[in-house]
Amino acid sequence: MGLFGNQLANVIEWNEHRDDVIFWKWSNDEIKKGSKLIIRAGQDAIFMYNGKIEGIFKDEGSFDIESQIVPFLSTLKGFKFGFNSGIRAEVLFINTKEFLIKWGTKNAISIPAPNLPGGMPIRAFGTFTCKVDDYLALIEKIAGVKKQYTVDDVKERVISMVDQLLMKWIAREGKDMFNLQANSFDIGKGIKDDLDMEMVKIGITITGFNIESFSYPESVRKMQERAASESMMGDMNKHMQMAMTENMAKGNTTSSTANAMAGMQMGMMMGQQMTNAMQTAMNNVSSGQQQAQSGNGSVPNFCPNCGSKTNGANFCSNCGTKLV
Repeated sequence: MGLFGNQLANVIEWNEHRDDVIFWKWSNDEIKKGSKLIIRAGQDAIFMYNGKIEGIFKDEGSFDIESQIVPFLSTLKGFKFGFNSGIRAEVLFINTKEFLIKWGTKNAISIPAPNLPGGMPIRAFGTFTCKVDDYLALIEKIAGVKKQYTVDDVKERVISMVDQLLMKWIAREGKDMFNLQANSFDIGKGIKDDLDMEMVKIGITITGFNIESFSYPESVRKMQERAASESMMGDMNKHMQMAMTENMAKGNTTSSTANAMAGMQMGMMMGQQMTNAMQTAMNNVSSGQQQAQSGNGSVPNFCPNCGSKTNGANFCSNCGTKLV
């Protein structure tokens, strides 16, 4: 007769190990004579008896319960003699890897903004990382009432807190509501520390918190784009001068960019000169016509027909029009 009698052996293992499960509890049957405990890579196994932790096993492999596990269990050593039946115990399998989880604000959150009594509504999303850190706290707070705990359970718990923490750290670090992305590292670090203080209570530590993007209402986004476009148009001349200066500094005095910009400037100057010349000619013609129509018999300074200077003659030397 062995420690567990003549009952059929069974295998204690995490049969349906999934990447999205943080821990899973084996408690299906009695542990019998010849039973084996199988621990795979990325797993720890916690042997529990009467609700207390008897041992934590971290080495992967297959282990015989009677000869390799029980000798290391404090309470069960007292049953070494005369214990001829199976025992009811639990084995908690822990996924030891670090989890990467996506998060996003459940609702738009309002941050203080000038001239907006209700604040500016924004949304945010990103990722965070976590892992099991304190087995005792995990068993006391979670494993005592749940058979398994998943990534979705952690995500739900984090998202329930993240909106308030965003408001707190945006107000503290987000100096400009339109430049939150520039302050996202400091905002994320503050949120990570606050989340870790809460999640460690259930045995899980938050190892990182990343804000990938902030989003504004569509009307605000369009307003930003329009302001950016107007700013670019207003600074166009400045951009042209800077581009020409950079090319000249690099020795690219004959580059296509410099030539194109110089050509644009010359074209604008020539156009202005032509406009000025036309305006002068029109003024001269108008003055001649006004003098010709005055009816005082004097010779006008300019021909009312073609605008040429008369030099006091009675007839235009250019077109022959009679001037008196």
